[in-house]
Amino acid sequence: MHHRASCSVAATVPSSLCCPSLASIITGLYGWQTKVCCNDPPLPKAAPKAAKGAKGKAAGKKADPVFIKQAEEMSHFLDAQPALPRELAKLGYLSLQTGKWWQGHFSTAGFTHGMSAKERSKGGRHGDDGLKIGRETMQPIYDFIEQAGDKPWFVWYAPMLPHQPHNPPQRLLEKYTGKTPSPHVAKYWAMVEWFDETCGELLDYLDKKKLADNTIIVFLADNGWIQQTNKAPARSDSKLSQYDGGLRTPLMIRWPGHVKPRSVETPVSSIDIAPTLLRACGLKPAAEMQGINLLDVQAVKERKAIFGACYTHNAVDIHEPASSVTYRWCIADGRWKLIIPNLANVTAAKKPDREIGVELYDVVADLHEEKNLAAAQPDRVAQLTKLIDGWWAAKP
Repeated sequence: MHHRASCSVAATVPSSLCCPSLASIITGLYGWQTKVCCNDPPLPKAAPKAAKGAKGKAAGKKADPVFIKQAEEMSHFLDAQPALPRELAKLGYLSLQTGKWWQGHFSTAGFTHGMSAKERSKGGRHGDDGLKIGRETMQPIYDFIEQAGDKPWFVWYAPMLPHQPHNPPQRLLEKYTGKTPSPHVAKYWAMVEWFDETCGELLDYLDKKKLADNTIIVFLADNGWIQQTNKAPARSDSKLSQYDGGLRTPLMIRWPGHVKPRSVETPVSSIDIAPTLLRACGLKPAAEMQGINLLDVQAVKERKAIFGACYTHNAVDIHEPASSVTYRWCIADGRWKLIIPNLANVTAAKKPDREIGVELYDVVADLHEEKNLAAAQPDRVAQLTKLIDGWWAAKP
């Protein structure tokens, strides 16, 4: 893979869970704006009598008609939103969806082509056939680009990599097995390299077809993951959490001749991707998009704060985002992170080794968010609370 210069920034996602995070990337809107803030609707109050044991309960949940109806309703929350594919279509763009996709049929966001097409009632959930991309094949992307011909195109490459199941090719697993005493960490590192390889294949394809110089590439993750050493799941302070282990992501933009190689320390958000790409294509972002143009150096420098909210995995009420919120947070002046819990949803959550309450961290000096400064700096807490409430007060 050739060395490819790009702009690299310190970034966060608004929510540390895949479905709402992906929805924010494709729309440039927060979960409380689209109502896409949880992975699934509320669990059924009671599974059918026949549903016994873990597998039975899962089957009962999937078969519950209310659960399925609400899941399908959630999957259509993006139908009327100004999503990237829908906006780019105004300029004649063809667009391809691959990989993870929670919104049922790919057309819900305006994609013209796609791999994921099943509603929940037909067995779909977070991507169905689209989940083959990266893990089994890259061919659908190559076929789509060939088919597009001279027309402009947009590709959504969201593979289940390095996502669980952590089952990397043996050749990659062998590379890392001797580098860590934990088989779980070795598997995760191998999964990361597997994902890396597929990205390299895509970039090499663009080079081979002489498309690289006229293609904008944006690279990021939808949420963080810190691998436990003694078991397969992630650590509790990563995915689904309010901490940077779940919210931080690398974000790189490559556009030869337009983006100069540099690294930006001012925190930005994945909420900025949609307006950035729309501006780059000559389109004006929708009025409700709160993100900035990442290619506008001055706008990035002048930004005062970035925001986000974390939610329960299963919604409390699919129509009221505030009912499912666990934490609202902001990072102001590039270093001060305030986290405000919603005690209605947090008290029952697992929060080992941490007191439940308002948290304030200097994320520059305290990278792992270990020293809560909320009690020592009440004025800063009050100031940032007002900032968060001005962004979203989270009242049903």
